[in-house]
Amino acid sequence: MVYSSQIIEKAKEMLAQRRAKAQEENSRRTREFEKNNPEYTALKQEMIDSVREVVSAYGASKEDMQKILLSQRKRNEDAQRGVKELLKKNGLPENYLETQYTCPNCLDTGIDRDSNVCPCFTELLREVAFKEAGKKSPLKFSTFEDFRLDYYSDEKNPDFGCSPRERAQQLLELCKSYAEDFDTDSQNLLMIGETGLGKTHLSLAIAGEAIKKGYKVLYNSAQNIFNELQKEYFGRGESREQFETLVLECDLLILDDLGAEFSTQFTDAALYNIINTRINTSLPTVISTNLTLKELEERYSHRISSRLIGEYLQLRIFGNDVRQVRAEVD
Repeated sequence: MVYSSQIIEKAKEMLAQRRAKAQEENSRRTREFEKNNPEYTALKQEMIDSVREVVSAYGASKEDMQKILLSQRKRNEDAQRGVKELLKKNGLPENYLETQYTCPNCLDTGIDRDSNVCPCFTELLREVAFKEAGKKSPLKFSTFEDFRLDYYSDEKNPDFGCSPRERAQQLLELCKSYAEDFDTDSQNLLMIGETGLGKTHLSLAIAGEAIKKGYKVLYNSAQNIFNELQKEYFGRGESREQFETLVLECDLLILDDLGAEFSTQFTDAALYNIINTRINTSLPTVISTNLTLKELEERYSHRISSRLIGEYLQLRIFGNDVRQVRAEVD
């Protein structure tokens, strides 16, 4: 993926902060160790002096240089053994006085020993890109704990064979289980129901739990996602194909309020690409919509509606607008 300069700079800054923090922590540990073990000062100076002796001997004859190298190497190794014994005496690991970088491969520089971009920096770029994409979302995370069942009627609906409250309870438990067991092999979910029934709330509660587990989640309304894709496609975004790649490759995509977007050839093509690509790569998507299955079939092409109906677990919720009930209660 090609990242914008803004994403790259933020990732570099985070990497520099990691490195500085590791070095600062190493200095703190070393000072504390030296304070409690004064003999460490002399051992450390021995190692420094042994190196200086070798450097100052450059220009000597080959025979003399060999003798100096051997003697100073032994001097250095003796000092190192002394440090190891001190660490062992204090119950500390042998690498305690070494800087503990987040990534031992590149030492938090982003470039490995072979002068290649380190995988840790690539992952950091991806992480920053997802965080920046999430900032553009007007959706705020919800939790399962604040999902109020008492706003739903307990009057049985003959068409569904249960009350709105019973159905909401069923979906709440199902979504909790889905979030608890979530991984990139999880099912696709299609939440269907009229506006104000808690579909977005449950979707974002799932998203929040997945993010806590370390998964890369992208969440936004269908309209906003299509707008970003269109800006990128026509060259008005910061980096060509950056957002599209996030949408297609994120561990979990939350597509809210499908059907409320302004329908164009572009949005239909973009929707098909998102649905089809993520199905083919076995990456889960949670979609919420106010449309019925019949309305989905009427609004979208067969290749889109057939995938939504055939490849997604359908979660139907019904009842009165919870937002209105909440306003009356409050």
